[in-house]
Amino acid sequence: MTGGALLIAGTTSDAGKSMVVAGLCRILARKGIRVAPFKAQNMSNNSVVALDSDGVGGEIGRAQAMQARAAGLAPSVRFNPVLLKPGSDRTSQLIVRGRAVGVVGARDYITHRDRLAAVVADELASLREEFDAVICEGAGSPAEINLRATDLANMGLARAANLPVVVVGDIDRGGVLAHLFGTVAVLEPEDQKLIAGFIVNKFRGDPSLLTPGLDQLAALTGRPTYGVLPYSDELWLEAEDSLSVAPGGLVGRPGPPVGSQWLRVAAVRLPRVSNSTDVEALACEPGVEVRWITEAAEVRDADIVVLPGSKATVADLSWLRERGLADAVVGHARAGGPVLGICGGMQMLCRQIEDTVESGRGAVTGLGLLDADIVFAPEKVLQPWNGPLRGYEIHHGRVTRCAEQIWFEVDGTAQGFVRDSVFGTHWHGLMDNDDFRRGWLSRVADAAGRSGFRVAAGISVAERRDAQLDLMADLLTAHLDLDAVLGLMGGPPVEAPVITVGRLP
Repeated sequence: MTGGALLIAGTTSDAGKSMVVAGLCRILARKGIRVAPFKAQNMSNNSVVALDSDGVGGEIGRAQAMQARAAGLAPSVRFNPVLLKPGSDRTSQLIVRGRAVGVVGARDYITHRDRLAAVVADELASLREEFDAVICEGAGSPAEINLRATDLANMGLARAANLPVVVVGDIDRGGVLAHLFGTVAVLEPEDQKLIAGFIVNKFRGDPSLLTPGLDQLAALTGRPTYGVLPYSDELWLEAEDSLSVAPGGLVGRPGPPVGSQWLRVAAVRLPRVSNSTDVEALACEPGVEVRWITEAAEVRDADIVVLPGSKATVADLSWLRERGLADAVVGHARAGGPVLGICGGMQMLCRQIEDTVESGRGAVTGLGLLDADIVFAPEKVLQPWNGPLRGYEIHHGRVTRCAEQIWFEVDGTAQGFVRDSVFGTHWHGLMDNDDFRRGWLSRVADAAGRSGFRVAAGISVAERRDAQLDLMADLLTAHLDLDAVLGLMGGPPVEAPVITVGRLP
C-alpha cells in the first residue's frame, strides 16, 4: 500500500518550511507512524554525510538530516536525491543520490531536468512504499514561475505525484497576506488546484488581530489558513538558509557566563560559506558570544576567530585578502589569539593550496598559519565518523604535507593540527562533541587571556537539538489544525478554486 504524502511549500526562502516539516515528522513519529522527510531538490552549502543503500557515504542537505532525526531515522541520501551546492553566482555542483556528478549553470540546468525528475519520482515512490507518510519540503517558492519549466521540488513535484500543498508564509517579513494570495494567483490553473491552504509563521502579538485578514484571504482564495504559529527565538539551531547567516548577526541566545568573563567568537561570514551550522555548538555554551563578521575591524574585538567551511576555498581566500580580513586574522594569530579553521577554513590557514579542481587556479599561497600543504583531488572525501568522536568530512582538498603537531587523532591517524593557538581540521560537527568542546574552550580561553571564563557542566548539543525538535512539534500541535493538515495526506482537495484575477489571457 502506498503511504500518504504532503508538500510543505513557502512564499519565500526561510519562511519556515524546514521547521514545519520537522515538526510534522516529530508529531507523526510520536504517534508511532512510520514517517520520512523528503526534499526533491535542495540548494544549500550546508550538507551532511549520509549513507546510501550500499552503505556508502553521500551528501544531503543538512535540513533533511535534521528532519530525519525528528522522524527517528538515520539520515539517508533517499531523503534529498538532488542537491545543488553553489560555487559561484552562476554555477553549482550537482549532487545526485549523494554523489557529485558535475557542475551546472542556471541556463543549462534544463538539460538535466528529465533525468533528475525520473530520479526524484523513483525515490519518492520508493519512500511511499516503505513508509506510512512522507512529508515533502518545497524549495524557495512555487511563485518563482520563471523557473517552473525546471521545477523539481515545488509544483513540478506536486503535479507529478498529485500531492496536496500547504503554503507557509513568514509574517515577520511583512506583507504575508499578499504573499500567500499572490503565490496562488500566479500559478497555472492546474498547479493552483493542488494548493490546499496556508500556514502563517513567526507571528508576534494577539492572533485575533490577524483573524479579519485571514477571513478575507479565505474569501479571496477559497482556501483556509490551518494555523498561526507564534514567533519563538528558541528556534535558531540548524538554520540552513543563507539568509539566516546575516553579517554582524548574533548566533543563538547566549546565556550568562558561569565565570566572571565572556568569550567572544568572531566567525568570518565567507561569501560561499558552507556548513555554517558548525559554530552553533559554540553558541550553545553559556558565556560564549558568537557573531558573524565581514570586516577586519571586527577581529579586534574577538577572543577567537573561526574560519568556517567554504564551497569556494580559493575564491573566498581572495575575498579575505581584498577585505583586509586576511591580515587581521594573521595579526590576531601572531599576537597569540586563537584561530580555528574548519574544512575550507583550515585549507586557507595552510602554506599552499594546489587547486585544479574547484577554482582551476593551480598553486595559491595560503595564510601560512599552519605549516601544511593542500592539494585538491577530483574525488570528494565523504567520510562519517561515529566513534568516540563524532563528525563528518566533505572536501576535495587533501593534506599532503604537514609539519605541525597533532591536535587530535582517530584510529592512530591525525584528524586535526595545531600550532600554538591555531587549530585546523577537515571535520564538520567536531564541536558537537561535548567533552571535546569544553576542553578546547578552556584551552583557548586561557590563550585569549580570558582566565575568568568557565565552561558550564552538562551542556549537551544533541539534547539542545532534540529539545528544539520537540518545541517545533509542540508549537504545531498547539497552533495548527492538525487533523485538517494530516487529513490532506490522502490527496489534494477535490474542489480547490482557481484564482483568475490579474492573470494573463
